[in-house]
Amino acid sequence: MSLLSDLFHLFVPRTCPACGAMLIEGERTFCTRCLTEAPLTDHPTSAYNPLLEHLRDSHPIERAASLIAFPKGSGWRNAVHQFKYEGAWRVALECGEWLGEALAAGGLFYGVDLVVPVPLHPLKFLSRGYNQATYIAEGVADALQRPYNTNNLIRRRHNPSQTLKKADERWENVEDIFALRRPEEFDGKHILLVDDVVTSGATLLACAKVIQRHCPTARISVATFASAHYI
Repeated sequence: MSLLSDLFHLFVPRTCPACGAMLIEGERTFCTRCLTEAPLTDHPTSAYNPLLEHLRDSHPIERAASLIAFPKGSGWRNAVHQFKYEGAWRVALECGEWLGEALAAGGLFYGVDLVVPVPLHPLKFLSRGYNQATYIAEGVADALQRPYNTNNLIRRRHNPSQTLKKADERWENVEDIFALRRPEEFDGKHILLVDDVVTSGATLLACAKVIQRHCPTARISVATFASAHYI
């Protein structure tokens, strides 16, 4: 660690984004207690799980996994809020590395050819400064030793946030908002769509459907850091 970084953290102590506890030497982003007690799912090692079953009700998804459960009141909501709304992109990157390591260890996702994050609209990207799903996808791609693509699947319409919408409104909100710039790049590929959190699955399924509409031979799997319901 550099002298400048040491001095910075002397006056601004690093804290765990999940619980707020001060990090000690050897702890990188999350504290040891939060990592040890994290509400992990069995998705990375389970070929059939509640998330996959839910998504398959609407589209032929091949694999699906979320790393952690996301109950109300969970400190992990604080962590996601930080990288989603407060500029903590390094937290998103570590979450992606953690997710990727779990997927690699489970062995179910080595068949993917390309990792693709759910895109932001350019206006949202400008206001936030980055796409947290891209950092998560980068960690996943590194762990699976697969390339990732951030410029083919695009969000062509600036739709309102899904956060406060009811289930039926979420599906309407993402209808026909995604597009492909170069469909031939995805044709015949097994695409792993990556996002931060899955709630209804509407956003991920909207991406999957537009890909397979233009690339009929593409296969789609999905992975997210957290799942709100399907655990």
